[in-house]
Amino acid sequence: MNVLLVHPRFPDTFWSFRHALKFVRKRAALPPLGLLTVASMLPREWGRRLVDLNVRELRAQDLTWADVVFVGAMIAQRDSAHEVVARCRAAGRTVVAGGPLFAVEHEHFPEVDHFVLDEAEATLAPFLEDFAAGRARRTYRSGEFPELQSTPVPQWELADLRRYVSLSVQWSRGCPYNCDFCNVTSMFGHTPRLKSTAQVLAELDEMYRLGWRGDVFFVDDNLIGNKRRLREDLLPALIEWRRGKRGLDFYTQASINLADDPKLMQMMVAAGFSCVFIGIETPEEAGLAECNKHQNTGRDLVADVKRIQRAGLQVQGGFIIGFDADPPSIFQRQVEFIQKSGIVTAMVGLLNVIPETRLWERLHGEGRLLGRSTGNNVDGTLNFVPRMNAEALRRGYREVVGHLYSPATYYQRVRTFLREYQPPRVQLSLSWQNLRAFAYSNLRLGVLGRERFHYWRLLGWTVLRRPALLQLAVTLAIYGHHFRRTSEAIGL
Repeated sequence: MNVLLVHPRFPDTFWSFRHALKFVRKRAALPPLGLLTVASMLPREWGRRLVDLNVRELRAQDLTWADVVFVGAMIAQRDSAHEVVARCRAAGRTVVAGGPLFAVEHEHFPEVDHFVLDEAEATLAPFLEDFAAGRARRTYRSGEFPELQSTPVPQWELADLRRYVSLSVQWSRGCPYNCDFCNVTSMFGHTPRLKSTAQVLAELDEMYRLGWRGDVFFVDDNLIGNKRRLREDLLPALIEWRRGKRGLDFYTQASINLADDPKLMQMMVAAGFSCVFIGIETPEEAGLAECNKHQNTGRDLVADVKRIQRAGLQVQGGFIIGFDADPPSIFQRQVEFIQKSGIVTAMVGLLNVIPETRLWERLHGEGRLLGRSTGNNVDGTLNFVPRMNAEALRRGYREVVGHLYSPATYYQRVRTFLREYQPPRVQLSLSWQNLRAFAYSNLRLGVLGRERFHYWRLLGWTVLRRPALLQLAVTLAIYGHHFRRTSEAIGL
């Protein structure tokens, strides 16, 4: 049995970093962790091949080789997923689908033969047993939140790792919070379930064995959901594991209360973490209360961000516009907060309503839903009727994004961040890839780009004030190029 694992194409989004990837000659930010983990759960005797459409095309010979095609996708990959399924069906191949997209929209994919939904640890084995016996049902679901001790090491050798900027690993699933726009708790539960530390180290060992020396994304929705186990088990093991090794810097996601624990931040930095994404959402207390983001209320969020930055962790932030509680001043308030905090990578999106969330249930009950979410909250679309005038909301959103990523504003924010950031160590990489990216950025941003004045001013300022952070400054300049191009491409 030959299994083709297909990862559909992502549109040009904030997190695709597509325009930045050209500077380092990469094709995609991350390989598909879910599909590569599923590959390791298939029968040993089955042949398997990965096609990530973000890296290469799906060829006719791939479909000729395959007996069955597994498709895994997120909501943002919807359009590409439809194209993939149609091609597979036209080629007469059996299609098996799973992942967040199909979990909430399987009824929109009538051509799919079998849906293996929810967590593979609970639903894949029953499907494989029935499939081998010729009695496979169309849909496999589970109401369980399975333990992760049996989750295998992803089959990284199926991916062309040279095409990616980062790899990924997952330690926990679930989040102790219950933000009403987020479906993490409905998918994975409130209580974080953990892999053993030995499992995580085995995954990192395999990456290292294959020659990976780049960044690794801990994809946990909230790495600090179980602080005790993080502090007592995982971080000490990572600190020990990194001794004598080069490369493999980590980044992750966490809640803002990370700022309350200096010792934990110190341990994370010692373990190799250099960046953390935090969902800040809004500086408006009423908006935070509305979306049940109580962990963010009653705090000085700017001070929290700066405390994390000074601990040696770059903060990337998620922000949302479109809450019912948003006043007309929300647009200016978001800009002022982001600029003051020095959050360079600030993903500001319009509120999207996705199924299996409390927000979906509320707005459905109020008759305010307009259709399905695109899964891309920076494309300027609304799938619900907002309290604010919809056109005023879109116009204000366009102004926020346009201002935040204009060269003058963006480069000013980079300097604000670099003043605060206090990493305990700075490792400069003089690889040919990085030297080539620096040369190309000098040409693309410093000569041809409309930001050239701001680019050279940033580099000069960094050389004089924070010379050890020059490489980071160039990287952030390249990010800014991507964010501007992405905004322009979607009419923002």
